[in-house]
Amino acid sequence: MTDLSQFIGGLPKAELHLHIEGSLEPELMFALAQRNHVAIPYASVEEVRAAYDFSNLQDFLDIYYAGADVLRKRQDFHDLAMAYFTRAAADGVVHAEIMFDPQTHTDRGIAFEEVIEGLLSGMRLAETELGLTSSLILSFLRHLSEEAAFETLRAAGPWLDRITAVGLDSSEVGHPPEKFARVFAAARAQGLKITAHAGEEGPPAYVHEALDLLGVDRIDHGNRALEDPALIERLVAEGMTLTVCPLSNHKLCVVDDMADHPLDRMLALGLKVTVNSDDPAYFGGYVADNYRAVAKARGLSRNDLVTLARNSFTGSFLPPEAVAAHLERLDAYAGG
Repeated sequence: MTDLSQFIGGLPKAELHLHIEGSLEPELMFALAQRNHVAIPYASVEEVRAAYDFSNLQDFLDIYYAGADVLRKRQDFHDLAMAYFTRAAADGVVHAEIMFDPQTHTDRGIAFEEVIEGLLSGMRLAETELGLTSSLILSFLRHLSEEAAFETLRAAGPWLDRITAVGLDSSEVGHPPEKFARVFAAARAQGLKITAHAGEEGPPAYVHEALDLLGVDRIDHGNRALEDPALIERLVAEGMTLTVCPLSNHKLCVVDDMADHPLDRMLALGLKVTVNSDDPAYFGGYVADNYRAVAKARGLSRNDLVTLARNSFTGSFLPPEAVAAHLERLDAYAGG
């Protein structure tokens, strides 16, 4: 595995499923709490890490939202972004499409402008200093109302030229994609790409809704599509990208053991799957850790890994010329 591990580390790749708030490491949480004079219910970094012992999506979300409370100012969001980009660049990531949850912050009284301008400044610095390009996905919180999502889309108006896509995340069960069909139609009408979490804890029917009612350009997670043969055929035929997150799936008990992860089956079926880290501070690994974990557990070959990296570029929202340049770099690395 050592040679394969090194190969993974240098493999040029894009990350398409990353919640920037989910990259808040305990050390940075403590630093920001001190800087912003925010009380947190943990006495040490170790206590925070111990609290990360959750076994389902809702328990994770509870601590995720509590941790986000230390994010108050533009500089905090800049620092959060740069901490992620530094780790991602070390993992061979050359392009990242990062999701952010403005409602997590605006509901606490933080101005939309503070959130997005902090992230944008971090993105600019990452491109200058690390050579890592990025784009923003504005994610709606699905446990909130349709009207709250519309309000967030309106608030994003002055920055729409710097937002690439809209997404849908948070508690999946009981909040089907159908709930937000009109919001996504409005977003598409304004030129934004569409993605949505579907088929993680929710049923295959949610994947169908994301395709038919939201008109998604890609699916986040999508694991439970494997329960529906006709849906598998459709996803393959349409070349729909699935942004799979192996360590997240294990941590949230979507799979009981990494040895049971279906990633290689998904590849064999012809699904256009990618590997991503989701919320790496909480799930125990950044993108290269996810590649290594699933490669070891499922015996992936170098060709499989190159296919996953290739899918990450062709499944991105980058323009064709940028995709072609990344694929050329990938081919040179794989053939070297």
